[in-house]
Amino acid sequence: MTDADCLKEFERFLLDVKQASRNTFLSYMRDISQFEKFLSYEGLPGFKSVTRNNLEKYILWMRRNGKSVSTVSRALASLKCFYGYLTMQGTVNDNPTEGIVPDKQPKKLPQILTGHEVERLLEQPECKDAKGYRDKAMLELLYATGMRVSELIELEEKDVNLAAGIIRCEGKGKERFIPMYPVAIQALRDYLQYARPQMIADPNEKALFVNVSGEKMTRQGFWKIIKYYQEKAHIDKEITPHTLRHSFAAHLLENGADLRSIQEMLGHADISSTQVYVQLVKNKLKDVYNRAHPRA
Repeated sequence: MTDADCLKEFERFLLDVKQASRNTFLSYMRDISQFEKFLSYEGLPGFKSVTRNNLEKYILWMRRNGKSVSTVSRALASLKCFYGYLTMQGTVNDNPTEGIVPDKQPKKLPQILTGHEVERLLEQPECKDAKGYRDKAMLELLYATGMRVSELIELEEKDVNLAAGIIRCEGKGKERFIPMYPVAIQALRDYLQYARPQMIADPNEKALFVNVSGEKMTRQGFWKIIKYYQEKAHIDKEITPHTLRHSFAAHLLENGADLRSIQEMLGHADISSTQVYVQLVKNKLKDVYNRAHPRA
């Protein structure tokens, strides 16, 4: 079997068996094509005769040519899938990618908004129509609870307890109850009273938040809402729904909340996932110190 045959067979495997998305398919084939060019340029053997040493040489070449850790890791993942398939088919006897571990991606601390930036963002929705009431309620609720956007759009009207000032949230298979601050409670009350009855297309609609067509809000729909108000507030930072979740946790920690309580509100299974905010707050304090202390 020639290299071209190997590629054709792998293409069919990706499309017919794995049913890979178009982006995944193109990414895999691009990575393997790049590897094929490297083999040819270096005068190395074709796919079937590649050794672990050849692969390590290719990884070194990528690093020396300024490829990022994520690019090298993605290329290695593509080649692992490719050679896993060739091994499964009996085209190669030994998988040359076996035992090769990708470099660890350096952990980036999440970006958060300052308290002032959060205020500017939350001030943007104008409660002049149903959409304004809805947007105000969604943004306030997201910052009030720190819930994931997937949890936000899955909320139903029955999950809201305005009298108690709490909201029931279910994510990652776990149920939790999160308190809300008064402004968020009022924004939600206004939305339920003035906006939602006008917006829903079906009186039996269960979703708490709906789009302009009266159907359940989507992730993409809420993403556009966030982007719209980011631009309106003239905030230069890249804001995603998760930015408000990160800001919620960091601001609680800055103001004295304990880590276990934040873990519970965020719905983290492991405390180590919550501890990243400790480093975030430490870095912020260090930055404030360096800018403010006269001898820093």
